Amino acid sequence: MPTLGIIGGIGPESTAEYYRLLVAEYRRRNPDGSAPSIIINSIDLKRLLDLVGAGQLHELATWLTAEIERLANAGADFALLASNTPHIVFNDLRPSIPLISIIEAARDYARDHNLRRLGLFGTRFTMRGSFYPDVFAPMEIVTPADEEQDFIHDKYMNELLKGMKKPETREALLRIIDRLKADDQIDGLILGGTELPLILGDESHNGVPILDTTRIHVERAVERLLTASR
Repeated sequence: MPTLGIIGGIGPESTAEYYRLLVAEYRRRNPDGSAPSIIINSIDLKRLLDLVGAGQLHELATWLTAEIERLANAGADFALLASNTPHIVFNDLRPSIPLISIIEAARDYARDHNLRRLGLFGTRFTMRGSFYPDVFAPMEIVTPADEEQDFIHDKYMNELLKGMKKPETREALLRIIDRLKADDQIDGLILGGTELPLILGDESHNGVPILDTTRIHVERAVERLLTASR
């Protein structure tokens, strides 16, 4: 059986959700009672955020590559980063095993569902980075206004990463989706942060499809596991 490696801990709540979803999706698609082979390397979220915040992207890529190599040395055949933000250096990673990109998986999903203009929620690093627009082109990525980005980033860092899911935060996020639909004519909304589905778990809101990148990533990983085991 092939083994999936996960770079987790960034953050802990969504890493637990990844594991739960991976096992559930694998059993749904392979109902013989077996379970997937998974290795999780839980790394330091603070170190990652400090490196991204300081713009030390070369150091970030070097560190992440080394952590993926730990998974390879433990027996992983391929791996994924259980977070959107570290994909800022995805193209600079040089591990010895293949990686499954959450951004590419989300792009393929959006393309398959004929979406063309998508809003993006995530950390400030994700919303202001170029990796989503670069991978999604020619689809358009629309980011919230600066003050909305500040709000989303603050709630992500100070609530969602700590496992807090406040109703008032959820309502505020839904209002931002409504504004993006009204003012920017988005036809989809990307949850570009793996903690976001924990508070915005709906498949759509007021006619706007919501792309749960965690679930999309999991589905791609399980497909890879099943294909490799045939």
